[in-house]
Amino acid sequence: MKELTFETLIAVFEEVFGRGLFWLMVVVAAVVTLGYLYVLIRDRSVSWRKFLWAQLSMPVGAVAAVLFVQAMTRSGFADIGGPIDVIVLLGVAVAGAVGLAILVYTLESLLWPPSRREG
Repeated sequence: MKELTFETLIAVFEEVFGRGLFWLMVVVAAVVTLGYLYVLIRDRSVSWRKFLWAQLSMPVGAVAAVLFVQAMTRSGFADIGGPIDVIVLLGVAVAGAVGLAILVYTLESLLWPPSRREG
């Protein structure tokens, strides 16, 4: 592989996760992102209480993402071969943490919208 292209990345992800699961994850990520944008536009402000709960969920998302990727690749921590593997796992952990935080904030905002008091 001489070049790292977008098409190559998609092919690698489809190979690792399977075509169906990969595209399902893409669709779910798009839906959650659109929901998050909807909530931000609708509320016109950030609820710091919901934001705190979203941040507290981040370690769970990081661990879950790493374990999910390791299960899909049928590997374990003993298979980490060098610095690039550590960097990739840290990237996966960050993506999982941020993804779960966005999901938690979005679900909280959709289930418990802010009260609009007319004054």
